[in-house]
Amino acid sequence: MSYPSFTSESVCAGHPDKICDQISDAIVDAVLEQDPNAHLGVEATATEGRVLLLGEIQTTAKVYYAAVARREITRLGYTDPKLGFADDCTIDVYIGTQSPEIAQGVDLDGAGDQGMMFGYACNETPELMPLPIMLAHRLTLGLDEAHSKLPYLRPDGKAQVTIRYENDKPVEVTHVTIAKPHREDISLDQVKSDIYSSVVKPILDEYGFKIGQDNFVLNGTGVWHLPGPRSDAGLTGRKIVV
Repeated sequence: MSYPSFTSESVCAGHPDKICDQISDAIVDAVLEQDPNAHLGVEATATEGRVLLLGEIQTTAKVYYAAVARREITRLGYTDPKLGFADDCTIDVYIGTQSPEIAQGVDLDGAGDQGMMFGYACNETPELMPLPIMLAHRLTLGLDEAHSKLPYLRPDGKAQVTIRYENDKPVEVTHVTIAKPHREDISLDQVKSDIYSSVVKPILDEYGFKIGQDNFVLNGTGVWHLPGPRSDAGLTGRKIVV
């Protein structure tokens, strides 16, 4: 398939949907650590000041699900109650036992759900992934890692990258769009300059591409100060491929 340009998006670890993904993953890991033969499906949803844990588990493990969820919220940087979502939030647990009708379908090596994937093996990047999604992933990872250098950044965020192709080969990064919340006392111009020099430029340089600040958009809808589930509810599974 030929296309003149292609755009991919990735989200930061503190994105509301990713919070829920990581809470679900952490609960699964905690259960399997005690009971490798457990069967479980765990969903999470997050909103202002509250997390709901939902699902079905068949296991002998003894896990305090709310404590696991709270540790993940802390790890992801949500420690300030003033932001409307933090590790002191209410956590409601509605996890029951697995239905025997579902169990009979998965007990004998069956699959209880579907899988999603994006990308394919190719030579566009050292990681053998398509360049647009790989750059988007690297930028969001770079944003997460930049918190130690730019402490005014807050959890949450996303990155979108557009690549121009010629003869099915990537030849130019035409646009980079990033959304990233930050403290109110830091100007948008400073945040844009810092993220460009600390994240965007070095990562694109690593892959042999460049982009000027004119084609780099930060928080295109204006200021963004309140991150995470305070601004947008999260749900497990909506960002599996990003």
